[in-house]
Amino acid sequence: MEASRDQVESARRAGAKTGAARTLAQAFCLLGGLALIAAGILGFPFASGDFGTGEAVQGDDFIVFEVNGWHNIVHIATGAFLLLMSFKAASAAVGALVFGVLYVVVTAWGFIDGSDILNVVPVDSPDNFLHLALAAAGIVVGLTAGAIGLSGRRERQAVEGGAGDGPGARRR
Repeated sequence: MEASRDQVESARRAGAKTGAARTLAQAFCLLGGLALIAAGILGFPFASGDFGTGEAVQGDDFIVFEVNGWHNIVHIATGAFLLLMSFKAASAAVGALVFGVLYVVVTAWGFIDGSDILNVVPVDSPDNFLHLALAAAGIVVGLTAGAIGLSGRRERQAVEGGAGDGPGARRR
């Protein structure tokens, strides 16, 4: 069945109206990025701004998390990454996934080493569990958003008649 021009135009208008809202991945990247930047900035005056390195590097407690100057910089950098990725739906999905995978590595390193990462960033058990939660959230949001985006492209192609065209298209 071929979609009429009115149906295609109606679908485009509806997509434009709903497309103005942020996607789940964009919201995750925006809110997560702002939270990480805030934590990094607030970590300087309320915890340690020390940039010490070496074996068993120490930090001060910020709420229940052990941080130092380097840890604060990492929070600011990863927060900035998420903010930059939040502008477009596709980049937000990829950004959330990359962030999640990176934080899986950080989490594993923290659980295995137990006290610091690269003799620069102090971590403790609350840090490890927060990193694990952030990693899981980033991966779930990234994969879900990617699947939803793929599904949306297929539906749009079907409405526009693009899914039935071409040599690889399925016939009913």
